[in-house]
Amino acid sequence: MAAIFDEIVIKGMRIRNRLVRSATWEGMCDPDGRPTEKLITLYSKLALGGIGLMTTGYAFVTPEGKQLAGKLGINTDAFKGDYKRLVNTVHDSGGAIAIQLVHAGGQAIPDNAGGELVAPSAVMVAHYQAKPKELSLKQILEIINAFGEGAYRAREYGFDAVQLHAAHGYLLNQFLSPHTNLRKDEYGGDIENRSRFVMEVYKKVRTKVGDDFPVMIKMNCADNMDGGLQIDDGLYVAKRLSDAGIDAIEVSSGNSASGIKNGPLRMRVNRPEKEGWNMPYALKVKASVNCPVMVVGGFRSYEVCEKAVKDDGIDYITMSRPLIREPDLASRWKRGDTTKARCISCNRCFKPGAEEGGIYCVAEKDERDKQH
Repeated sequence: MAAIFDEIVIKGMRIRNRLVRSATWEGMCDPDGRPTEKLITLYSKLALGGIGLMTTGYAFVTPEGKQLAGKLGINTDAFKGDYKRLVNTVHDSGGAIAIQLVHAGGQAIPDNAGGELVAPSAVMVAHYQAKPKELSLKQILEIINAFGEGAYRAREYGFDAVQLHAAHGYLLNQFLSPHTNLRKDEYGGDIENRSRFVMEVYKKVRTKVGDDFPVMIKMNCADNMDGGLQIDDGLYVAKRLSDAGIDAIEVSSGNSASGIKNGPLRMRVNRPEKEGWNMPYALKVKASVNCPVMVVGGFRSYEVCEKAVKDDGIDYITMSRPLIREPDLASRWKRGDTTKARCISCNRCFKPGAEEGGIYCVAEKDERDKQH
């Protein structure tokens, strides 16, 4: 029977347990996307803290795909030395590391993306800051190639895997969702056509990194909003990716316009029954695919994580906000202190962190300040 602290190997990538750091923005890079010593130190702490696999913050593959300030960039060879040092630091700390590749599309921020936004369709929706321009077929091919080049760099720099970001309203998700994809050509219409871009990105990445290198994806199985991607279409995409050879699927849902069902930033996760809100989707994906399945969504309690793995057959539990407050959460649990994560799901780790040079737990800082 599987357990949280099993050691696993995915296509040569050795993972010391089934706990994964889910990607998040850290805000610790130079304006051009170069990783800084502050980011390297953060990743070292996470690796030393015992997490099985660490996924980096989302790295833009082209400058017009950049969303937030301080975000990683994997669009140039200029950062080769910085990335190699980052990867070596994680490996020296006993960890494995995957880089997440993204294009924010219509969800990019104009000032950070160089002006005009691009998306599958020229439609204004709630999670866009400006109306984007519809991508031409030539531009689509250029972005597909950019994902491939980013993945190639990642392997060259020593990363253990790459993960494609097809969740939370970013470009790959925008193509999948009928809410943002109104195209009339081969990239729009039914789910077979709407999934074409994702499949072509995956195939390009696979060609660039080879069959012996892990390629994973984080994807919305549903957008949790009227007119968005629905679970049946999400399962169709997951099965296509599995059949094509994807090495793991991280299941998520929602975007910033999903209201109370906004999974990525859901607040007040203060009881076990509120945890693991993507489990119903993950179980359906697990029943439909042949590859390992990861699931994110408010995991805070050891017992909830253990049940998902032991009883429900999920392969990996992924967490983000708890590890901002406690980078050593995995080690604490392994030592036998299995009290729940100290994260209170207040979401103050994001915007205040940006203003002060990087993400951190504001609630923990407030508690320390009160003690002095």
